[in-house]
Amino acid sequence: QVQLVESGGGLVQPGGSLRLSCVASGFTFGDYAMAWYRQADPGKEREWVAAITTLSGTTDYAVSVKGRFTISRDNSENTVDLQMTNLKPEDTAVYYCNAVRGNIIRGWSPQFGSWGQGTQVTISS
Repeated sequence: QVQLVESGGGLVQPGGSLRLSCVASGFTFGDYAMAWYRQADPGKEREWVAAITTLSGTTDYAVSVKGRFTISRDNSENTVDLQMTNLKPEDTAVYYCNAVRGNIIRGWSPQFGSWGQGTQVTISS
């Protein structure tokens, strides 16, 4: 059974930083690219934020976060992190992780239909 557990969210001022972490289980973590998504409003679709491939660790970012966010993974711990800096109010959302399929050219889509509970990130002064 796939389990994805996100943590690290909180309330920070604009310009601040946060580090999110996701612990994955129930699948062979090292076999999958991993990604972070966010959902600003329950009525909106989840937005892809960043992805990292399996062996090479190649990273890919949405234009809106490029240069501010850094995705990383630890295959020995089955974790994928998202370091977020220079945070903006528009980064406010619930953040989720998932395994993904795809590539940098064609884009990414979630591998698993089940999601974790997410972690709330709120950027406000």
